[in-house]
Amino acid sequence: MSILGRIIGSIFGRAEAATAAVEGGMKDAVANATAAVAAVASAAAEPVEALSAVDLVALMESKAAAAGQPLNWRTSIVDLMKLLNLDSSLGARKELATELGYTGDMNDSATMNIWLHKQVMNKVAENGGTVPADLLS
Repeated sequence: MSILGRIIGSIFGRAEAATAAVEGGMKDAVANATAAVAAVASAAAEPVEALSAVDLVALMESKAAAAGQPLNWRTSIVDLMKLLNLDSSLGARKELATELGYTGDMNDSATMNIWLHKQVMNKVAENGGTVPADLLS
């Protein structure tokens, strides 16, 4: 699954649902794994109408309160990814930039990170998330 797919899945709860299906009983492990793979695959392909609205601010503030450290998800792609328990390394962010069509200098990580954050906020909104206007570009 793409990094953007994991971000969207984490926000909309699809990744957790697939993980729970896989962690079902041992006797149903193969069936659950097959269902989880199908659920994850279909999550990326489902039309926007199939996603339920998610209040991004409420979700992320809840995660931030439980994080035990100050994370500024509103402006930092690194902190946003950390709150979603995703790899926020430079390599992962460069991969995300490639997925989203970034044409700037990937060695200028500050500029790339700002662009990534805006793009991710836009993608969350496009997929049914309620995102404040000040977080969109």
